[in-house]
Amino acid sequence: MEYSHSDAELIQQPIGYWTWAAYKAIVTRTRAALAEIGTTQPQWWVLAQVARADTVRTRNEVSSLLRNYLDTGAATMESEIDRTIAQGWITEDADGRLGITAQGRAFYDKAAALQDELWAERHAGISDEEYLTTLKVLQRFIHNTRGHAWHH
Repeated sequence: MEYSHSDAELIQQPIGYWTWAAYKAIVTRTRAALAEIGTTQPQWWVLAQVARADTVRTRNEVSSLLRNYLDTGAATMESEIDRTIAQGWITEDADGRLGITAQGRAFYDKAAALQDELWAERHAGISDEEYLTTLKVLQRFIHNTRGHAWHH
């Protein structure tokens, strides 16, 4: 791959632009791939939270956790939970507890395999050490600008 600028020029580049460009490229690619198998990114988040949970989670717990992902918002998350239920992938009991269905488990496995492929695609040519350094530097930028980005 060819970089956009020399090292000396890259040092002068605005981090805001490059983080935005990376965000846009990654989210656009992820959402397009998920759409090809019939789901949205927020529906994937819901399904993954229910499928991977050690204990049963309620709608409120899942919605509260996910509503801040990519500024999705509470109303959108509630709607996406409803759509995930309508797809037959999860159920909700009278107490708001969410459970995965057999159909949901099968779809989760398919979507998880896709997510693994997307991870490998994004990380091609990037060592674990480079990735770790990148995340630490980004978190330092967030800290230095008094931002908040913790999603768990």
